[in-house]
Amino acid sequence: MEWNALNGQHVFSLLRMGSSARLFKRQRSVHEILGGGLVADVILWRRKNTTLGILFVTLAAWVVFERSGYTLLSLVSSVLLLLIVILFLWAKSAAILNRPAPPLPKLYMSEETVNHMAAFIQSEVNDLLSVSQDIALGKDSRLFFRVAAFLLLISVVGGLTDFLTLGYSSLVFILTVPALYEKYEDCIDRYVMMGFEKLQQMYLKFDSGFIGKVCRSILDKKKSC
Repeated sequence: MEWNALNGQHVFSLLRMGSSARLFKRQRSVHEILGGGLVADVILWRRKNTTLGILFVTLAAWVVFERSGYTLLSLVSSVLLLLIVILFLWAKSAAILNRPAPPLPKLYMSEETVNHMAAFIQSEVNDLLSVSQDIALGKDSRLFFRVAAFLLLISVVGGLTDFLTLGYSSLVFILTVPALYEKYEDCIDRYVMMGFEKLQQMYLKFDSGFIGKVCRSILDKKKSC
């Protein structure tokens, strides 16, 4: 009975995490959780023109790739070819007609910028290699199962759709779900809390009706031995 009570109390405390004014007792708003900057403003539709522009451009790109038969490499090559042809003809005609050359910015990367990029890439790659080593050597079992589950999810989703559709769907999800949650936060939190309470009741019934009996039978067998 002691085991049953302790475990029931433990699960009760876990499932009651959402019993505060906000789900999971969080003190920060959705905007603050998302960083509180420009990215959060765009995701939460506080810059509607920017958000609509991103959705429109992404939708146009998806239609181009899906309906025209273009691949990413062929489209980028075609756009670059058209751009350099226009600039080349513009420069030649400007030289002949004594007109100003195309107003191109100075294409140059400073040594400081390159060093910052190299240091950032080195840090990220080293972190990835360190995590990969820990997984390969079995030092972090939880991380292994998380990575395995994530890769399995990617494999399943990848088998059901292509990369472009998945990318567009993910962008639409990011730009709609957080905004809807912020708008209907109180209602969603209330229903999620009700769900937690239902799960708690179901677990307590299962704990007392099945797990408790099994544990008591095991203890009785040990005592009889």
